[in-house]
Amino acid sequence: MPVAKVTEISSTSQESFEDAIRKGLERAARTLNNIRGAWIKEFNIDVEDNRVSRYRVDMKVTFVLDD
Repeated sequence: MPVAKVTEISSTSQESFEDAIRKGLERAARTLNNIRGAWIKEFNIDVEDNRVSRYRVDMKVTFVLDD
């Protein structure tokens, strides 16, 4: 029976929330094996000069532990 673990990460992008999610998962995959899913906990933006300057997501990434 597989055992899974959940870790929380934050990721940012100057382009979009989707890009922040993709970058976060790509970075997590360099350290974590067997990623099975992610839950997006929060979406946030930073604003400068009345414009969105950065998109940030906080997510929980689920991965299966190696035997």
